Amino acid sequence: MARDGNDSAYSRPVRRLLVTVLVLCLVALVLVWRIDNPRIERMRAAIVDRVVPNMDWALAPVTGLARMLDDFQSYARLYEQNQDLRRELQQMRAWREAALQLEQENARLLDLNRVQLNPELTFVTGIVLADAGSPFRRSVLINVGARDGILDGWATMDGLGVVGRISGVGERTARVLLLTDSNSRVPVTIQPSGQQALLMGDNTQAPVLEFIEAPEDISAGDRIVTSGDGGLFPPGLLVGQVVETTDGRLRARLAADLARLSFLRVMRSHPGASLDDPGSLIGPPWPPPEGFVLPPGTQPVQRPDQAATLTREGALE
Repeated sequence: MARDGNDSAYSRPVRRLLVTVLVLCLVALVLVWRIDNPRIERMRAAIVDRVVPNMDWALAPVTGLARMLDDFQSYARLYEQNQDLRRELQQMRAWREAALQLEQENARLLDLNRVQLNPELTFVTGIVLADAGSPFRRSVLINVGARDGILDGWATMDGLGVVGRISGVGERTARVLLLTDSNSRVPVTIQPSGQQALLMGDNTQAPVLEFIEAPEDISAGDRIVTSGDGGLFPPGLLVGQVVETTDGRLRARLAADLARLSFLRVMRSHPGASLDDPGSLIGPPWPPPEGFVLPPGTQPVQRPDQAATLTREGALE
């Protein structure tokens, strides 16, 4: 009993002394670490160089735990993205079913109403047989030709945009000259400004837009469609969008994917009626000016309720 009392009597002062020394050492360490002095700085650097490399074993669990936490967060983000994609895919499937039902309903309504579509909107579908392109000529071959009613100059599309035009027709095949070919020239309209331009191929993936009257009215992203000028292409066919290159030139980003051509639509185009003699449509003013001589066989006729219109046959329209 006496020995236990002596041990407790000695142990308490020793513990107090050790705690006091430890506290003083920590305070001194904090003070030394906070002192702004070159010598102290060199000493701190020496201590760090000596102690920190030997503490890698102690930091390894902390580093591994941090990596595990990052991996868990990345897996959680991937799981959330996967769930979002699954929901979007389910919605797209529902939209696909709705679109198929609407397409079938539209076909039934057209059949019931016996709707006659504009013959200019019809097309002949052909399969791309070969790519006959070269560094100086961009063209493809399709498996429809004269036996299918194909004519030289008709426009071709891939379902999204204009691909080119028929530049050679055989009995069973036809050659399509692409818009990117250096020999391709297509009149187009840029919307919404309504500017007229000429789409000129230069053997690159983005043909050049030339002969624009007011380029300042055109901005990148404007829609390009065929204008129908010259009767080459039907008007309103989608070509692509306007892009501006680093050199300031306006080019066209084609809507058609020329790198993946499998099927092409040859758009049937019927030329409009040409006026060989417009004189039968517009007559001279009446009464005729002084010194005017009527053509032979022309009889002036005038109605009391409207002005007379003079024609070659003497009929008043």
